[in-house]
Amino acid sequence: MVLAAGRGTRMPYAHKLTAPLNGEPLVRRAVTAALASQARPVIVVTGHEGEKVRAALAVLDVVFVDNPDFAEGLSTSLKAGIAAVPEEADRAVVLLGDMPKVEPALIDRLAAAIDPAAGRLIAVPVAQGTVQPRRGNPVAWARLLFPALMAIEGDVGARALITDEPELVAEVPVEGEGAFLDIDTRDDLEALEIHEIAERADVDARAALDGMKAEDA
Repeated sequence: MVLAAGRGTRMPYAHKLTAPLNGEPLVRRAVTAALASQARPVIVVTGHEGEKVRAALAVLDVVFVDNPDFAEGLSTSLKAGIAAVPEEADRAVVLLGDMPKVEPALIDRLAAAIDPAAGRLIAVPVAQGTVQPRRGNPVAWARLLFPALMAIEGDVGARALITDEPELVAEVPVEGEGAFLDIDTRDDLEALEIHEIAERADVDARAALDGMKAEDA
């Protein structure tokens, strides 16, 4: 599920989740990654200016769930999404709509790391090579913990459950910033946009150089 109900108050004068990132709405990046994974259905929880989020995700094969209580905090969106997970699904991966660099492969790895028989009911991405574990998002949850998720109150996510129940956590090693990069401000968005433009320019230059080498050969 993709949580896309927040107000994005740190980006005034714009609806953060539908702000363009190199021509594509920010939230569409997260949802496209979810759709490229093996997880189904893909549930999108809307709230603040939900009609804009729906428009940004036009024609995508997702299930929309409206959270009328979004102003009461993140926990309400989490609960709305969990309540919409089909009964036959034994796990759910929770993504944030403002994290545009999450890879579909990570979503699949997190889902696969859930193993209730072995006591692994939570799967989190963890940065490698750090003294203190750096945990990111998305996070996968076994259905056995859905009641605990539904009991969370206030403007908080489920991080406390991860901290309080370490024996239930499977850590999935990751490299890069995709599991840790979220967009909060206009500066964040512009910095990522510039970075992606530079990355594409580098790829294009290398492709042209490779083509020239091939012609010379």
